Amino acid sequence: MMVLPYLTLCCIGFDFCIVIYPPHSKLTDKETTVYLLFIFSPYVGCLGDTQFCFRFRRSPGRKVSLCCFLDQLDRDLPIYLKKDTAYYYGYVYFRQVRDKSLKRGYFQKSLVLISKLPYVHLFRTMLKQIAPEYFEKSEAFLEAVCNDVDRWPPPIPGKILHLPIMGIIMKVNTPADAQISMALPTVHEVDLFRCFCPVFFHIQMLWELVLLGEPLVVMAPSPSESSETVLALVSCISPLKYCSDFRPYFTIHDSEFKEYTTRTQAPPSVILGVTNPFFAKTLQHWPHIIRIGDIKLPGEVPKQVKVKKLKNLKTLDSKPGVYTSYKPYLNKDEEIVKQLQKGVQQKRPTEAQSVILRRYFLELTESFIIPLERYVASLMPLQKCISPWKSPPQLRQFSQDDFMKTLEKAGPQLTSGLKGDWIGLYRHFLKSPNFDGWFRSRQKEMTQKLEALHLEALCNENLVFWSQKHTEVETVDLVLKLKNKLLQADREHLPVKTDTLKKLETHINDIILALPDDLRDILLKTGTT
Repeated sequence: MMVLPYLTLCCIGFDFCIVIYPPHSKLTDKETTVYLLFIFSPYVGCLGDTQFCFRFRRSPGRKVSLCCFLDQLDRDLPIYLKKDTAYYYGYVYFRQVRDKSLKRGYFQKSLVLISKLPYVHLFRTMLKQIAPEYFEKSEAFLEAVCNDVDRWPPPIPGKILHLPIMGIIMKVNTPADAQISMALPTVHEVDLFRCFCPVFFHIQMLWELVLLGEPLVVMAPSPSESSETVLALVSCISPLKYCSDFRPYFTIHDSEFKEYTTRTQAPPSVILGVTNPFFAKTLQHWPHIIRIGDIKLPGEVPKQVKVKKLKNLKTLDSKPGVYTSYKPYLNKDEEIVKQLQKGVQQKRPTEAQSVILRRYFLELTESFIIPLERYVASLMPLQKCISPWKSPPQLRQFSQDDFMKTLEKAGPQLTSGLKGDWIGLYRHFLKSPNFDGWFRSRQKEMTQKLEALHLEALCNENLVFWSQKHTEVETVDLVLKLKNKLLQADREHLPVKTDTLKKLETHINDIILALPDDLRDILLKTGTT
């Protein structure tokens, strides 16, 4: 499959029989068991059709087959749309209806899509289209679906995808950056306002908790509400990637259950979505808990729910609200709350409310991250320091003190009117997994840029003239180094122009042709390491 690498469609019945398409798509026994347990654990008394999402770790040590073409596409996508190499996403359409003709008295079946891609909206829409019809038909229908998916075009950033599926065309947008689509849904977005509606008086505090990677539990009445709320939380710091683990729907059967519920150590940096009442007691030591009821679009302005103390959360039947002792660093933004309240009063469409909320989160995150981007960019050596005859210079070390000094004149106050303890928020963030993941990514990008500039500097030199002024040993060493540079550029996808690589290859060939026959033959046969 081109656009959807590692996509597997699974049909699971209550008797644990399983059908997998395409046939060559395989998960390990452990992975199969994990999602089977996910599918069947929550459905006591849950009648009708339900859709939700879950996430689980890949089995360690398992080799992954990668396609260079798909890697190229993945590299061009925004970081929050890249495939997840360590986890699978499971997208589920479950049906349970009474059927006296069956031994159990119920028809119970799930159609599950397993993928490494966080394309929540796309896969949810796809399952909603095909699952009801599949439940009435045979496995041949599922095979026909896979044949349609095989013909889907690759996801190109900034382009609208037209995806045929069983007689209809799905149109979705693949964003090239942090753009907010007004006309078409993007492949990954959830209904942000619908998810945050029960707690939207506290959205700014929840943004801080997610930004800082704080342990967070969402207690919900169903897998649908649980998974949608967790996905909304993770997306609220976009375009910053949430770098800790998150489980949209977490059960007692999950392989990380003991790891995440132990009391022998502090709760990990994880966002969990749960429905089992057992978790109300098991996770009551966690510092931040969101208790939500049924998610419904309000016909009237929601009443403000105060932040409650954790000791008041005794069971899953406790009143909806946010249970935490956390004190936000920033002052509350009353304007966004008033704007959303006004939208409810005026019966503004939920899609428009979600756009307002997404833009608010985007501007808040960008105001926070721009000072960090500006400071990290200053760690880059000047281009004049790059010499073709020396190794590329190293990035300067990140200094928390130096960064804090920049905030007085170039801090978030330049783009945000919010007041509060921005310094304290930054100090906390610099200790979080989200900062670590973001900084590692920026480090890699800048190091690759230095390597690319070093290659350009080499190409601009007269290397043949240089080789004529040096010994054969030095010339051979240069050729081998240049060949390794070419290999590195290909292996690490360095941001180098094609013309630059071709020019370097020409330099290498010209140097080799100027050498004696014996050395020339050896070097022409010698690859790179």
